Amino acid sequence: MPMPSAAARDPVLVLLSLGSNIDPERHLRAALDELRAAFGPMTVSPAYRTPAVGFDGAAFLNNAAGLRTCMPLPALEDWLHALEDRHGRRRDGPRLADRTLDVDVVFYGDLVLREGARVRVPRPELKHAFVLKPMADIAPEFVEPLSGRTLAELWRAHPQREESFETVLL
Repeated sequence: MPMPSAAARDPVLVLLSLGSNIDPERHLRAALDELRAAFGPMTVSPAYRTPAVGFDGAAFLNNAAGLRTCMPLPALEDWLHALEDRHGRRRDGPRLADRTLDVDVVFYGDLVLREGARVRVPRPELKHAFVLKPMADIAPEFVEPLSGRTLAELWRAHPQREESFETVLL
């Protein structure tokens, strides 16, 4: 497994969203092990079982991880895609489908990255409880750069904040 290369700058806080609905405990555990081996210590949220969103599929396990890296965002995304591929991620079917592993950069420090009119970072999926709740668990005081609100504030205002989510130990 190639090691991340450092650029000449200070490490940035990266918040990742992880999910799986095919043998999820195994894939999430393995992904976290690889992330720790490559990036060192990190903060990891509990894993929550949530229904599939946007398609009919098995329930997902979702969690979040926070790490620090000097790796530029494009290189980090390439590394994460290779991680997903090593765990059997298929990219030849529908975008919303069952998957062995999905790892997304939700925040790369306070970077706001747009592609045309679409915001790509922070990830728009932050609006979903399965992304926001684990993020708020590990970085409640992190300020979402578009709204200027902390993740804890965003979670308190979320319509699903009162729902109970099954927690799964990894």
